[in-house]
Amino acid sequence: MEVNRAMPNHDLISVDLISDALSALSIALIDPDDPRREEIAGVLAGFPAMAVREYAAFPADLDGLPLMQEQHYDAILIGLDSDPESAFDVVESLCASNSATVMVYTAQTSLDLVIRFMRAGAREFLTLPLLHANMADALDRVATYNSMTPQGKRTSKKVFVFLGAKGGCGVTTIASNFAVALAQESGEKTLLIDLGLPLGDAALNLGMAAEYSTANALQDSSRLDANFLRSLLAKHGSGLSVLPAPTEFSSHMASEEAIDKLLTIARQSFVYVVVDAGSRVDLRGTSLFGESAIVYLITQVGVSELRNSNRLITQFFAARGRKLQIVLNRYTPHALLFDDQQITKALTRPALWKIPDDYATARRIHCKAIPIALEDTPISNAIRQMARTACGLPANPDKKRGFSLFGRKKDSWPENRTLLEAEPE
Repeated sequence: MEVNRAMPNHDLISVDLISDALSALSIALIDPDDPRREEIAGVLAGFPAMAVREYAAFPADLDGLPLMQEQHYDAILIGLDSDPESAFDVVESLCASNSATVMVYTAQTSLDLVIRFMRAGAREFLTLPLLHANMADALDRVATYNSMTPQGKRTSKKVFVFLGAKGGCGVTTIASNFAVALAQESGEKTLLIDLGLPLGDAALNLGMAAEYSTANALQDSSRLDANFLRSLLAKHGSGLSVLPAPTEFSSHMASEEAIDKLLTIARQSFVYVVVDAGSRVDLRGTSLFGESAIVYLITQVGVSELRNSNRLITQFFAARGRKLQIVLNRYTPHALLFDDQQITKALTRPALWKIPDDYATARRIHCKAIPIALEDTPISNAIRQMARTACGLPANPDKKRGFSLFGRKKDSWPENRTLLEAEPE
């Protein structure tokens, strides 16, 4: 429930002590405890020209948060004491989506509580009773942070899930090389998670040997937090962080709750999270396939692959629209049993991406365990286009400036965007 309140003027407060940036902040205040919320609103009223909107309840579910994020608040201030668990869920969700700066307040002085919420992503932890000077200091830090990372220029966090229509479609090859290209092209923190359990090949595709795996993260999810996850990751030379699948069979069956927690914590620490889901349709009940995730369905032009793709799309992904992108792997246009019209009919929509068939290159790369994304081949160029589009860059870099694997150059829009023009609404 939203509360509208006229904020009184406080003529006795020295405006000289408050920066213009601080005064112009917009704040969302969430606290089901009416007296406590009114107390904090009274403190905020001491800052001229500050826009404050109050919410007298936590959302019944987290689906209500996107609307709040669209308001472009500079900060969201959350009271913990009425319902700490609900408050934690809200903080975790807001921080995972890279929206406004999150601040929390409480009358408790527990160090464990502080650590828990700061790990969830809260940037300010305020204790009650809250003095005007303490609030001013916190808001000044928010204003400074916002001035360094303007709201309109913050990179939107995204999750990319790669799913195969059947085994052997090349999901791991495409997902792992997409992740490498994404990390290089975007320059942002990127994580690859291999959920091809019980065994997965993402690390092998990247020529990596890792000590820990997804099994370590999922077996005891109660221990899982940002620091623990960080200790499990391997680092690829491209800058990509990797949480590989285990190299040995494990009898442990990860719960949906554990997978959801892993994804939530990963989103807190990384701008882009790439998930190799193999052909695990059984994970569709997890947040991997939530509305915010972009799903790449990897398939080939064959009878069984197109049949499976049709079933997946019509039964599970029909309503995803632009959040489902179909990738035709090993595509050879002049050696197919079906033409493009028949393929589109089978898939119920055009394929957005086509990875050419280049057996010699793929075999050589796999034998050397070198990522395809590090070479200049038709396959790597197609995957690089996918990665650049995913992070908001033109599909093709400016050819006059040349391609750089380890640095972004100024780009111009490509002349030919036929793949993008086929994207369904």
